[in-house]
Amino acid sequence: MQPNIDNILAYLTELETKIAFQDQTIEDLNQALIQQQFALDKLQNQFRYFAEKLKSMQPSNIASQAEETPPPHY
Repeated sequence: MQPNIDNILAYLTELETKIAFQDQTIEDLNQALIQQQFALDKLQNQFRYFAEKLKSMQPSNIASQAEETPPPHY
């Protein structure tokens, strides 16, 4: 009967080891996700800032090429 208990204990140890590695992997993935969310939030804030800055800019006093009248020598 002893060999059966040894097999069960070895199997249990293997399962505990796998669970420990899975817990560490989950924690690593969670930390990576948190860092990505911070980066995404930062990029979204920068985008909003530049969008507002672009909206508030005054249009240029220089006419576009299509709006320019041809020079007098044409």
